[in-house]
Amino acid sequence: MGRDIYTEEHEAFRDMVRSFIAKEVAPHHEQWEKDGIVSREVWLAAGRAGLLGIDMPEEFGGGGDPDYRYYVILNEELAKAGVHGPGFAVHNDINGGYLRQLCGPEQQRRWFPGYCSGEIITAIAMTEPAAGSDLQGIRTTAVKDGEHYVLNGSKTFISNGILADLVIVVAKTDPSAGAKGVSLLAVERGMEGFERGRNLDKVGMHAQDTAELFFDNVRVPKENLLGEEGMGFIYLMQNLARERLSIGATAQAAAESAFEQTLEYCKTREAFGRPIGKFQHNRFTLAEMKTELTVTRSFTDECIVKESRGELTPDEAAMLKWWSTELLKRVVDRCVQLYGGYGYMTEYPIAKAYQDVRIQTIFGGTTEIMKEIIGRGLGV
Repeated sequence: MGRDIYTEEHEAFRDMVRSFIAKEVAPHHEQWEKDGIVSREVWLAAGRAGLLGIDMPEEFGGGGDPDYRYYVILNEELAKAGVHGPGFAVHNDINGGYLRQLCGPEQQRRWFPGYCSGEIITAIAMTEPAAGSDLQGIRTTAVKDGEHYVLNGSKTFISNGILADLVIVVAKTDPSAGAKGVSLLAVERGMEGFERGRNLDKVGMHAQDTAELFFDNVRVPKENLLGEEGMGFIYLMQNLARERLSIGATAQAAAESAFEQTLEYCKTREAFGRPIGKFQHNRFTLAEMKTELTVTRSFTDECIVKESRGELTPDEAAMLKWWSTELLKRVVDRCVQLYGGYGYMTEYPIAKAYQDVRIQTIFGGTTEIMKEIIGRGLGV
């Protein structure tokens, strides 16, 4: 099935993204996998190419274009190439929404130029050692003291955590107020008491830095409060739909790429005198995957268009995130089986995909949480 959600301008942008990946990402990714982190240079290169802050104001170096489909294209092409190191989606799809909506004029002047150029890399710190999907269970606190908030607590599993120059920290400014006592603070590199733990050793996605963060009496100026105090939980709920769409759309693209590689392998790999795709069981497996991917693609593109119009609901984003990420897991697992022993060899992209995709049903809200959101929307 053809896709009709993109214009000629979008496809020209896709060509540019592919060229960028071929030049600035793919040649270095193997080394980044070994290092456990990408170079800052790729962020600066992305800034020069106009891939960061596409929807940010032009006066600060952004693209000034609110069309979310450009971010989707960038995410799709990175997924198809199997290069997960650069955490551009965290920066663009997630943090950009908070900064664009909540920053005042002075904050915009301070942070937006570097955000768009790649000189300021961002992260968002929600998850804690004892609070993952349960955001209301966070223990990090920010207590007012004159013209500052005194921030104490820790976060874990923070994407871009090592490289980040600006971290959006979710903290309780009024622990007695429940969800109404949560606020968002922008913590900057170099603030006294802000420390990074180890770069976490993950099952997959080795090139993307994921860190523990620690805050020991960090004095955060009141000028670094994002939006209004006590509104943090509402801001999170408003922006999580786009994050989940980003994860779901990326999972769809990654699943399609894994399938296409495996289909080609089944046409060329021979056993018992004929291509393995000619065996009925294998042909049926390929047919099942193709059908599931085609059906899911239709819903994915519908969600992309709705988000571009500002119409995507949290329930729809949860449906996509749940279904696409679980489908990705199933597809990659079946593809590894079709490759046989070669599917377990890390020199083959499908083996690397097997490591990388497992996290998809966990971050951004687990599959179980997605079902809970959908169920609540049904009134049950």
